[in-house]
Amino acid sequence: MGTGDLKAQERISRRLTLQGMGAIGASAILGSGAAAGQEQTRSGPKTPGGRRNARRAIFEKVFRTPFVDTHEHLIEERERLAGTSHPRVRSDDWSLLLSHYLNSDMIVAGMPQGSYEKFFSPGTDPAGKWALLAPYWPAVKNTGYGQAVAIAMRELYGVTELSGRTVARVQSQYEKVRRPGFYRRILCEMANIQSCQVNCLSSPFGESDMPTLLMQDLSIVAMFAGPGIGRIDKPTGIKVAGLSDWHRVIDWWFAKYGKYAVAVKSQNAYSRDIDYERVPVEKAEPIFKKRLAKDRLTPREKKMLEDHLFWYAVQKSTEHKLPVKLHTGYYAGQNNMPLARLIKNAGSATDLCRAAPETRFVFMHICYPYYEQMLAVAKHYANAYVDMCWSWIINPIAAKDFLKKYLVTAPANKILTFGGDYIPVEPVLGHATVARRGIALALSELVEEGWLGVEDAMDAADLIMHENARRIFNLERKSKVLENVSWGK
Repeated sequence: MGTGDLKAQERISRRLTLQGMGAIGASAILGSGAAAGQEQTRSGPKTPGGRRNARRAIFEKVFRTPFVDTHEHLIEERERLAGTSHPRVRSDDWSLLLSHYLNSDMIVAGMPQGSYEKFFSPGTDPAGKWALLAPYWPAVKNTGYGQAVAIAMRELYGVTELSGRTVARVQSQYEKVRRPGFYRRILCEMANIQSCQVNCLSSPFGESDMPTLLMQDLSIVAMFAGPGIGRIDKPTGIKVAGLSDWHRVIDWWFAKYGKYAVAVKSQNAYSRDIDYERVPVEKAEPIFKKRLAKDRLTPREKKMLEDHLFWYAVQKSTEHKLPVKLHTGYYAGQNNMPLARLIKNAGSATDLCRAAPETRFVFMHICYPYYEQMLAVAKHYANAYVDMCWSWIINPIAAKDFLKKYLVTAPANKILTFGGDYIPVEPVLGHATVARRGIALALSELVEEGWLGVEDAMDAADLIMHENARRIFNLERKSKVLENVSWGK
């Protein structure tokens, strides 16, 4: 990075730091007390002035430190520019920023389905969409989902408050920003993100046009859930007549993309608990044949087949030295989350860690709202890692408290602190700002309460924001492999 680039990055970092402080309030960030210049030590600040200086220094450090983003669902920039027909990208206007996550808050706040459909419809005039949102915006703008969108609009479009007076500017600036190169501008230049890890939702692996920026997970969910017969076997050219053939399908995906993937990912916890048992092939084979014949499987048979194939895919992941990312906790969407089942996730996570000690399991979203249990999992099992992706906008305060508790409970080299988890790129910027605030507050409070020294907090920022991710996912080697990749050869 050249001198000019460094100076530009410093300007961006300072601007973001000040905005991060301003959004919360100077008194909340800096506290009250004597003037600056008081003594600080490794064990913590000794005076009120030192406390204020420590907090400012920690905030500046966190907002200057780059993120490695460990979880997104971003579609390709070329798809956005082409006006893609992706199910979550129905309208190419400012409403797109509200289409992932915040749309659920809108429905929960009472927006009628008809108004909802009209708001996200490409046939509705963008300027007229404000009237549909206005009755519900006050109720949702302060949620984590709402704040991520509001921050993105402020940073990208220069709009401090979404309203009937500003919606025209939001739309015009949306069109101005959405130009070639806007992914790198938003992610790298503005959000200070070094790379993203993308879980493609349309294929087990996405061949990205920007492979070192939008690094990819290999999705294993269709390999075992269902499984996806007639879908993911088509690219392989393998005729599936039995379980051994389906094993070959799984092998094909790992052989083709294992060296490029940074991890494997499953969101199967949306439909069942993650209590996967080891089912031998001789028990799974007759069930698979019933599945091929399209005979109805009993719930027990369905689970046994999924369990067998899950462990087959996990074994392939381990052979390829790929961490296994598993959704835990909160559900996207609305009106369909069975908390009674989610509470079992942490217990099942311990069973997975114990059953496969050589496999690195990354448990995502802190298992919210049952995050206390996930602290115990990470503390007890060497192969258990926790990813805070998405959690900052589900509940920013809970995420901050989780990080505080984690850092005095479990080894700090096993936590990952940011993943935007978005399909549209713009709200990633807002989410990153929310996460930086939370990280800075967590570290500041730990110092002020005497649990960490100032220098320890500074060191922790690098570790949890990018160093852990680079080590856990072996990003240096993966980046070299991806630098000159030519898909399709």
